[in-house]
This record gives sequence, structure tokens and C-alpha cells, in this order.
Amino acid sequence: MKNYSLSLAQFPCSILFLLYFLTTISSSFSSNFSSSTQLCSHHQALSLLQFKQSFSIQRSPFWFARNYQYDQYPKTESWKEGTDCCLWDGVTCDLKTGQVTELDLSFSMLHGTLHSNNSLFSLHHLQKLVLSYNDFNFSNISSQFGQFSNLMHLNLTHSNFAGQVPSEISHLSKLVSLDISNKHLSLETFSFDKIVQNLTKLRVLYLDYIHMSLVAPNSLTNLSSSLTLLSLVGCGLQGEFPSNIFLLPNLDSLILRDNEGLTGSFSSSNVSNVLWQLDLSDTRISVYLENDFISKLKSLEYIWLRNCDIRRTNVALLGNLTQLRMLDLSHNNLSGEIPSSFENLSNLQSLYLFSNLFNGTIPSFLFALPSLGYLDLHNNHFIGHISEFQHNSLEYLDLSNNHFHGPVPSSIFKQEYLEVLILASHNKLTGEISYSICKLKYLEILDLSNNSLSGSIPQCLSNFSNTLSILHLGMNNLQGTISLAFSEGNSLGYLSLNDNELEGEIPSSIINCTMLEVLNLGNNKIKDTFPHFLERLPKLQVLVLKSNKLQGFVKDPTTDNSFSKLQIFDISSNNLSGPLPTGFFNSLEAMMTSNQNMIYMTSNNYYGFADIYAYSVEMTWKGLKIEFVKIQSILRVLDLSSNSFTGEIPKLIGKLKGLQRLNLSHNYFTGHIQSSLGILTNLESLDLSSNLFTGRIPVQLVDLTFLQVLDLSHNRLEGPIPKGKQFNTFDHRSFEGNSGLCGFPMPEECSNGEAPPLPSSNFIVGDDSTLLEDGFGWKAVAIGYGFGFMFGVIMGYVVFKTRRPAWFLKMVEDQWSLNASRTKKNASRNGARRK
Repeated sequence: MKNYSLSLAQFPCSILFLLYFLTTISSSFSSNFSSSTQLCSHHQALSLLQFKQSFSIQRSPFWFARNYQYDQYPKTESWKEGTDCCLWDGVTCDLKTGQVTELDLSFSMLHGTLHSNNSLFSLHHLQKLVLSYNDFNFSNISSQFGQFSNLMHLNLTHSNFAGQVPSEISHLSKLVSLDISNKHLSLETFSFDKIVQNLTKLRVLYLDYIHMSLVAPNSLTNLSSSLTLLSLVGCGLQGEFPSNIFLLPNLDSLILRDNEGLTGSFSSSNVSNVLWQLDLSDTRISVYLENDFISKLKSLEYIWLRNCDIRRTNVALLGNLTQLRMLDLSHNNLSGEIPSSFENLSNLQSLYLFSNLFNGTIPSFLFALPSLGYLDLHNNHFIGHISEFQHNSLEYLDLSNNHFHGPVPSSIFKQEYLEVLILASHNKLTGEISYSICKLKYLEILDLSNNSLSGSIPQCLSNFSNTLSILHLGMNNLQGTISLAFSEGNSLGYLSLNDNELEGEIPSSIINCTMLEVLNLGNNKIKDTFPHFLERLPKLQVLVLKSNKLQGFVKDPTTDNSFSKLQIFDISSNNLSGPLPTGFFNSLEAMMTSNQNMIYMTSNNYYGFADIYAYSVEMTWKGLKIEFVKIQSILRVLDLSSNSFTGEIPKLIGKLKGLQRLNLSHNYFTGHIQSSLGILTNLESLDLSSNLFTGRIPVQLVDLTFLQVLDLSHNRLEGPIPKGKQFNTFDHRSFEGNSGLCGFPMPEECSNGEAPPLPSSNFIVGDDSTLLEDGFGWKAVAIGYGFGFMFGVIMGYVVFKTRRPAWFLKMVEDQWSLNASRTKKNASRNGARRK
């Protein structure tokens, strides 16, 4: 083959010069053409730049973008002075006029207030404006939006707007789509009526989460006949939904969920046959599953009927909707077996049947659906083995709270896109946890708790995925050590290995779990000292280490904000000893305040399903062992019971005003019961039983008006039992084992009548000087300090000269053991007991 390639040296000089000249001219022409033909006018570019300057960039990911993996970036950072604004991110211009016609700044990380004089409102030619998923800092929706007379699409959804929706929105007569969904907005009847009457071209309307409780549903009858989508999620609508809406000729999507006061009827006589998306979940609209109804809904692809008023429940008829991709019948008390007609749904991608009364085995065809991505059957009465899945399409699988048995199917570990795996509770699944589980690199929730799984915990679970946020293997028969080496940058927020047979030490690599909110290692055989390194976990709210073999002292914190967010702290039933450190109580900031929000602790890391997976924990509550399936954020618990703690209770315990449950029982605490406990006005349960407390019961405890459980039994208390309020409701069991107590409800009457009350507590929150007021004055402390200093100097000199400190350490250890032994003997003689 001939070689036709030529080198530069073979070209004539004239040709090279010509090429250079043409290239230069072309480059210059291109540059001049570009600079002279900018579409964007100067005043429009200036308006956009002024808009940009009125907001800051919020670098933290917006929750929706984080949860649903939307592309989020600061679009306005590409806006540079002197460049064509029509080429800026989010900006679209008319090619003929150069006017800015579209502005899409969704997920642009904008933060600040949108004032009515903002330069945005000078862009009069806008036809499309999208400001969704930003943070406008509870700005009002300005009436200036009504001046966009050419606007056809307006989207302000979930951007932290607040206040009333202005009636001027109704001036946008060309609007085709409107989405102003925001949970801080409200819509009055007058404004809504004007919007409905004037926006006659509207085809898409989203008003999700706007407060509309004052709007009569009958107002919807005037909606445009061209409407194709209507979404009114969580608007607080009350009354009967107008039936004619179901008959709108072009309506193909109707979403009304989370309006529990909304009534009406959805039957075969009033239904449009073009519907492909229907959501009536959490409403009281009656749904009639009958032949005529099904025959008119052949186009349905997505149907949500969760917690609905289903009438004539012939669920099998739904098998005739062969176009279905999503079916949700959860929370409806449906019973029987899964209908065989569901085998006709070969397009099904999502099936939610949880919280019903379905029974029998899961039909085999369900495991063979080729496109099934989401399967949730939890809280039913299914039995038998879990069959092998025939395809690898699963992303979400929850079969918890049923009655399955046998091994975990190996096909589950082949679901390479699986994000959620929950096989917990009441299932008696057996066998070991396969190391193949670590092939599921997208896994975010793994819950295999409350089964009969055995063997060791696969070490790879600690580092196979940075997306794992929930790991719950509690209440199984797992053995061995916790050989988990957590890597930095992980997303773990919930780690529970409780109620197994795990041994060894608590892995120090947990310190790398900086997102950790709940750590539960209770009821195992862990032999270790108290894991002080956990104090550095910045988000830890729940720490349960009860019923293990922890030993040694609990020391004062070594870092700022140590355990500052801890709300539940349970280290009961261990071998911890020594006095309680004062600094420890000073650091428990979350227990110093009460939280009145009736919400549950859930994962912030997992996107899409955070509302369905709530954190759980088992505690002794008011004398009963209870599993909190959901942990309310108001809970504040401190349980140090059944250890070997000594000394007095620090007065600083009175700072923990948020506490609802305090258990210090079955220890060797001495001295008086602190009157500062009377400041803990949120206490519902107080257990100080089986200690060595002396003196009288502080009358300040009578002020604990929420107190339902009180146990002061088996101490050395004396004197009259206080009267009044909650104290009148406690029987003798709260005070038995204290031979010196008298008065109601004990059989012994006080011989000398009522003694004068104890003086009120002089405890001042934040004033540590009060700790020196009882027992020793400053002179005694100074004398003791001086003597101790001299003794320390002498002993230090001896140790330095002999270089043999072992004899001294042995002497101290022997003396400590002797004192501890004497204390235990005295405790047994004087009524202190242990569980």
C-alpha cells in the first residue's frame, strides 16, 4: 500500500502562508461576530445580574435534591458581566427579539428574601419562570408576579415562600401550568375563586400542602375544562368533593391524598375514562371496586388507594387493569390471599399491600414479575418460605412483620440495585448472614432484626457502601466479636446490634460514623470499659449499652459538646463503678430542655422512604419493658441502674430539666436525696430504690406533678413521707424497706407529728459553687487540700527515688477493694439489693 502522508516540509511556502492568513481572518471574524451579535440586551443582563446579587448561595444540599438525587448546582455562578446572558445557565431567549422568555433556576441553591422591588419583575417578556427548590427565607409571594402578562408556566414549589397567595396570580390569564406548592402558604376563598375563574387555559395545577381549609371543595367546580392534572395533596380540605371533577373530559391525573376531611363518591357513574393516575389515599372518598368501575379505568397506570374508604371490595377485579405499573392498597384491612388475577399485571413495577390482613403464602407469580422494583408486604399474616426471585429488578423489599421462616433467599443478594432490605420482626428466618450481601453496593437500609439468624456479622458490612444509613441486626443469635471497621465518610445514622451474643470490645472505628444518631449495643456480652470516645459523635441522640459487662469509671468529658445531643442514655446492668462525674451532667445539653414536637426520630440520610422507617429502641418505661417501635423526639431518659456507682448524686442533676425518666436504682449511692430533683418538672418516672440514701424525702418532690412512678424503696430514709399532689397516689411499695419512714401510706404513724419541711433548694443552674455547701466548708476543704498537697509531694519524692511505684499502687488498689467490699456488706445488711 502506498503512503500518501506528507510532512510540513513538503508544502510550498506560499500554501503555508495562505493557510495561516485564512486561519487568522477566520478567528478574527468569529471573535468580532460573536461580540457584535449578542442576543441579550444590556438592560436584561443588568436585571439578571442584580437578581443574582440579591441572593446568596446556600452550599448545603437542598433536602429534596439530596433525597431524590436531582442535579443541584448554583446556576447563577455562570452569569458573568460582559457575556451574552442568553448563554447563561437557566436563561432562554427568543432567537428573533433577544428577549429573555424563560428562566429556570430550580435547584439553584439560592437563599434570601425575594422583595417586591426585585429586578426580576422587570423581565416582562417571560413566558416560563421556575424558581422551585430554593430557599427564599419565608418571603411572601409578591403581587408583582401578576405583572408577568405573557407567563404560561409558573413554578415556585417548595422554595420556602410563606403567607397568603396573592389574588394577583389570577391576572396571569395565559397560564397553562401553575405549581406553587409550599407548606407555609395559605389560600383564602376569595383568591382561590379568582384563580379558578380567570385561569381558563390552565391544564396543570399543583397546590400541594397549601393551607386551604377555608376553601369549600365545591369551588373546584369552576375549574377549566382543559385541565389535565389536578394535585391538592395535604391541603386540609373539608367537605364533599364535587363529583363533576371526575368527569372533566381531559383530566388524566387526579391526586387528592392526605385530605382526611374530604368526602364524596368515586363510582362507575362519575368517572372519566382517560385517567391514568389516581391517588385518593388518606381521604374519606368512597371507592367502589365493581365491574363497571374497572371497565372505565382501563387506562390506569398508577393507582394509590392507601387508607381509603373502599366499598364492595372485590380486589381481584384490579387484575383486569393490565396497564398498571403501580398499585397501592395499604392500610385497608383487606384479607384473604393475594388474588391470582394479579398475575395478569405483567407491567407491574411497584406493589404496596402493607398493613392489611392478607394471609397464606406469597404466590409464585409475584417472584417472577420481570419489572418489579418495589415490593412492600409488611404487617400482614403471610407464612411459609420466601421464594427465589426470578429477576434482578428489585430496588425496595420490605417483608417485615409477617410469619416467614427458613433461610434468606440467595437471589436477594443478586439484586444489584437494591436500596432497601427489611426482613425484620416476627419472621423466624434462620441461617447465617451471607457475605454476598456486601455485593449490594447501593444498599441504604438493612434491617434483619428479630429473627433467628446465627453466625458472625460479616466484617464487610462496615465498609461495603458509603450510602448505608441504617444497619439493624438486633434480636438474633449472632455471635463472635463486633469486627466492624467503619471507614471515614460513611452515612450510617442508625446502628443496632442489641440482644445477640456478641462479645469482645466496642470497635473504636465507630468514631468515623459522624452521622450516627442511634447506637444500641444492649443485651450482649461485651466486655470493655466505658467507651468515652463516643462523646465525639456530634449527632448521637440515643446511646444504649445496657446489660453488658462494662466496667470501670465514667470520667468527666474531655471535649466540648460531649454527648450534647444525647436524649436517651442507658448504661444499666453493667459493672461500672465510682462516683458520678459532675462534668458529665454539665454536658448533657439536650436533656436540659424539653421538646414539645410530637414527631418521631427518622433517618435523614435515606431518600424517598424516610417517612416510613422510624428509629426504634427497647427500654424499661414506668416499670415495664417496652419496645418503642417509634422514638418520639420528646423522650429524655437517663438510666444508670444496676451498676456499682458510689457517692452522692451531684446537685447538677437538677439542670436536666427535660428528663422524663430517671433511674439510679440498685447502686451504692449515699447521702441525702438531692432536693434539686424537684426542679425536674417533666419527670414521669423516678427510681432511686436499692441504694444507701439517708435522711428525709425532700418535700420538693411533691412538685413533680407529672410523676406517675416513684420508687424510693430499700434505702435508709427516715422521717415523715411528704403529702399532697402525686404523693397521695403512691402506695406502700414506693417506700418499703425504709424502717425510719412514717406516715401515709406506711403503716407506721409519725409519733411526734409532722416534722417541719426541709428548706427549699438553693441550687442555682450553672452555679457549681453550691456543690461545696453540703458537708464541708471552705476552711475544711483548704485544710484537706494543704494536707493532700504535702502528702503528694512526699510520696512523689519516694516514688522518684525508689523507681518502684508498684507497691504504692498495690496498696491503693487493696484499700479500694477493701472499701468496696465493706460497702457491699453494709448494703446487704441495710436493705440495698440488686436485680
